[in-house]
Amino acid sequence: MHGEWNGLQALFLGECPYAYYIHCMAHRLKLALVAASREVIPVHQFFSKLTFVVNFFSVSSKHNSELQSVQIHEITNMIAIDELETSKGANQIGTLWKTGDTHWGSHFHSVYSLIKMFKATCEVLQSIVKRGSNYSQPGNANSIYNLITSFDFVFILHLVKEILGITYILCQALQQKSQDILNAMHHLSTTRALVQKLREDGWDSFLETTKSFCEKYEIDVSDMSGLYIMGRGRSCHQKDQITIEHHYQIDLSTATIDSQLQELNSRFSEKTMEFITLSSALDPKDGFK
Repeated sequence: MHGEWNGLQALFLGECPYAYYIHCMAHRLKLALVAASREVIPVHQFFSKLTFVVNFFSVSSKHNSELQSVQIHEITNMIAIDELETSKGANQIGTLWKTGDTHWGSHFHSVYSLIKMFKATCEVLQSIVKRGSNYSQPGNANSIYNLITSFDFVFILHLVKEILGITYILCQALQQKSQDILNAMHHLSTTRALVQKLREDGWDSFLETTKSFCEKYEIDVSDMSGLYIMGRGRSCHQKDQITIEHHYQIDLSTATIDSQLQELNSRFSEKTMEFITLSSALDPKDGFK
């Protein structure tokens, strides 16, 4: 209600000055995790680029309709060759989600929707480049196409999807009205373990998944054994003789995962979790027993 009914807090405090205004803790945690991931500069830049991509389609009903039309055709072909299930509620025609700092789960949905509609998005962009009515539309479409078909963008796209996919489940569980404290702490421990496992053992499988995605859409994959060079032009320089794989694994993947773990650990230390768990004894539910 904070965003929709501005001033409601003041009205309550006017009637009851001892009332507390408390944000949804699950919502705050989700926003904190997104903010933590954006502390890594390339990830922050990625979200800005993602917003540019989504806005290109959302501001034009024509572009959005064309995107959905291409997706319908793609889904129809996949069903015809038995590559897609047709159960109730499956394969619904979607659209690219906007990201919003106060919108619940919007960052994860935005990333997931682009991966799901990647082929249709590329086809529409290429079509706009060929038949654009003025210089701005083909120019923007070409810039977006070159952007989303770069290995750097695809890598971070999948990285964010993996990380936010894990924490999204936690935040969804915490938002359930029937959730109790002990189950919430169990979900938190599981999430922390999954993020840690992704950091320690998930690199090879994640890189393979990203490469397969690039091969499917004919995106050039960087030579991971080559030396990583930072910057362009005169500012171009080698960074301590590290490989490209080291840059993607340590500077991007590990740094982003560590930001999530640090946020979870700072908000839910062992003492905090023990205190919250013990406080479940104060729950009056079934107290008559």
